[in-house]
Amino acid sequence: MQALTFSRGPLLGQALAQARALPRRALDAIAAQRGRLFLFVPVLLGVGIGTYFALPREPLASEWAGLCAVMVLLVALAWRAPSDITPVLMVFVLVGAGMLVAGYRAHQVAAPVLQFRYFGPIEGRIVKIDRSASDMLRLTLDQVVLQGMAASRTPERVRFTLHGTQGFVTPEPGLRVMTTGHLSPPPAPSEPGGFDFRRLAWFERLGAVGYTRVPVLTAEPVADSEARLRLHRLRMRISAAVQAQMPGDRGGFAAAILTGDRSGIAQARMEELRRSNLAHLLAISGLHMGLLTGFVFGALRLAMALAPAFSMRVPARKIAALGALGAGGFYLLLSGGNVATERAFIMVAVMLVAVLLDRRAISLRSVAMAAVLILTLRPEALVQAGFQMSFAATVALVAVFRWLSTERGWRARVPRWVWPVLSVVLCSVVAGVATAPVAAASFNRLAEYGLIANLLAVPLMGLVIMPAAVLAALLAPFGWQGMGLALMDPAIGWILHVSAWVSGLDGAVMPVVQPAAWVMPAMALGALWLVIWQGRAAWAGMALIALAVWGWTQTPRPVLLIAPDGAVVGLMGPEGRMLSRARAGSFAAGAWLQADGDGADQSAAHTRSGADPRAPLAHLRAAGFDVVHLSGARGLALLDDICIAGRIVVTTERAPDAARTCRVIGPADLRQSGALAFDANGRASSVAGQSGARLWVSR
Repeated sequence: MQALTFSRGPLLGQALAQARALPRRALDAIAAQRGRLFLFVPVLLGVGIGTYFALPREPLASEWAGLCAVMVLLVALAWRAPSDITPVLMVFVLVGAGMLVAGYRAHQVAAPVLQFRYFGPIEGRIVKIDRSASDMLRLTLDQVVLQGMAASRTPERVRFTLHGTQGFVTPEPGLRVMTTGHLSPPPAPSEPGGFDFRRLAWFERLGAVGYTRVPVLTAEPVADSEARLRLHRLRMRISAAVQAQMPGDRGGFAAAILTGDRSGIAQARMEELRRSNLAHLLAISGLHMGLLTGFVFGALRLAMALAPAFSMRVPARKIAALGALGAGGFYLLLSGGNVATERAFIMVAVMLVAVLLDRRAISLRSVAMAAVLILTLRPEALVQAGFQMSFAATVALVAVFRWLSTERGWRARVPRWVWPVLSVVLCSVVAGVATAPVAAASFNRLAEYGLIANLLAVPLMGLVIMPAAVLAALLAPFGWQGMGLALMDPAIGWILHVSAWVSGLDGAVMPVVQPAAWVMPAMALGALWLVIWQGRAAWAGMALIALAVWGWTQTPRPVLLIAPDGAVVGLMGPEGRMLSRARAGSFAAGAWLQADGDGADQSAAHTRSGADPRAPLAHLRAAGFDVVHLSGARGLALLDDICIAGRIVVTTERAPDAARTCRVIGPADLRQSGALAFDANGRASSVAGQSGARLWVSR
C-alpha cells in the first residue's frame, strides 16, 4: 500500500503541474499566432452575428445596454492588460460587436409587415422586375397604397406575381402601377427549423407577397425619379437591347451576366443550369467581378507595356489597378448592386487597394478585410448561401495556392504549358469541394457531374465571354456593340449545351438530407481553424469537421409533418415520406421532400400512401403513427366516425367543439402553432415555438 501511495504522489503532482501550466501554454500558443490574429476578426464577428440570429427572443434595451457596458469594460481591461492577455479579452469584445452589429441592422431596416390576408386594390412604384419559380413575371413595388389601410401599417414594399391576361403596360422601374390582387404576410417555415423566408423578407423590407389575376395598369408615368431607379431603367434597356440582338436563352444568359436581369431565361434552362452546377455563372458575384477586373487589369498593363517610354515613367501597375477598380465599380452599378455583387466588389476592391498600397493583393488578410466590411454593412449576409459559398471558395483557393507557392519543387517538374490548364482544373476542384457542403445544405442536392460541367464551361467565361463583354461595352457608344455580342454568342451556346447534356445524365443530381442547425457552423469553424491556425493544433479543425460530417449523417428527420394551413400531411414510411394529398399544399410538400433528401415529386410521394387523390380522407400509418387527414366539409363530416383513441386527425375545416378520444388538429390550432413536426417518440415541436419572439416573426 505504501509503495502504491508513493508512486501516485509524483504522478498526481505532475498532473497538477501540467494543469496549472495549461493557461500559460494557451497564451503562448496565441502569442505564436501574433501575425495572423486579424484573420480571426471576421470569424469572431460571424460568431456574434450567428449568436444573435440564434437567440430565442429579441434582446431588451436593458440587455443591449448591459452588453455595451461589458464590452467597454473589456476594452478598458485589454488596453491595460499584458499583451498576451489582450487577444483573449478581444475575443469576447468581437463576439459582442457581432451581436450589436446584427441587432442594429435588424432594427434599422424595420418596416411594417402585413398582418392578415388582403384582397383589394394595390398601387405602387415598380422598383424590381424578375420572375417567380413558376416562370411568371413578378413585380416589387414601393410607395405602396392599399385600400383602407393607414400609411403607418402599410408595408414599405410588396411583391406579387402576374397571372391571367397581362400586357397592357410594359413594366419599367419607376413606373407607378395599379391592380387588384391578393397579398399575405411573408410565409412562415414549412416545418420547425426550416428556412424562414420571413427573416429574408425583413431585411429586404418586404412586408407582403402575393399575386394578381387582374391586368396591371399604369397609374402614373415614369417621373424623373432618383438616380437608383434611373440606373435601373438603364439596366433594363441594355438588357432588352442585348436580347434583341441575341434572342432566346442565349440573349437571356448574356443579359443576366451583364445587367443581372434573369427574366429572359426560361425556367427549364435555369433548372438545367442548377442540375449541372452552372447556375453560379448567372450570379454576378466573385467569378464575374474577378474575371472582369482581372481582364481589365491585364489589358491595361499590356497596353502600357507596349509603350515602354510611358510605362517606365509611371507606376503602370497602380494605374492598371485604378482602371480595374473603376471597371468593377461601373459593373457594380450596371448590375443593380445586389448583395452578391456588392460582396464581390468589396472583395475585389480590397485586393486592388492592396496593389495601390504595395501590399500583397491576394492573401487571407485581404479576404478577411473584405469579410469584415461585408459583415459590418450587411450582417444578415452571414446566414445566406451566397456569402457562405463565395467566401468558402475564396478562402480555399487562397489557402491552397499559398501552400502550392511554398512547395516549389513539384512545380519545376510540371511543363510550363501544362500550368495554365492545371490552374483551371485546380480552381474548379478546390472551389467545388469547398462550396459543395454549403450547396448541399442550402439546396439539399449535389450535382454529381458539376466538376465536369465547370471544367468545360468556366474557362470560356474568362477567355471569351468576359473579354467580349468588355469589348461590347467599349464599342456601345459607337453603336458597334454587336461585335462583342457576336463573340459571346457561340461561347454562351456552348455553356447552355453543356448544362443540357450534363443535367440529362443518369444520376446527375443526388438528393441530400437537411443537416441539423449546428452542423454547418461547426464545419465552417473547423475549416477556418484548419486554414488560419499555425501549428499542430490546426488539426483540431479536422476533428471538428469530422464531427460535423458525422452529425450530418445522424440528423433525424421528423416522422410526421403537418403543413401550416393543414392542407397536406406527410408521414415517413419505409419507402420515404407518404403525402396525404397529390396537389394541395405543394409548397410545404416540396420543401419536406427536399429536406428529406427525397427525389420524388409530390404526386409520387402521394401514391406511397395508397389513398385516392379524389377522396376527402387519407389514412396514413407507419412508424407507430396512425394519422387521418380530412379535407373540406366532406372530410369533416367523417370526423366522428373515424375518431378513435390514439389517432391523430388533421382537418382543414374547423371542427365543432366536443369531447373526443382522438387528437384533432384544426385550422385554429395551426394558426397558433404554425407547421407541426413529431419525432419518432411522438414529441411535437412547432414553428411558433422554435421561431421565438423575433422582430421578423408576426404575432
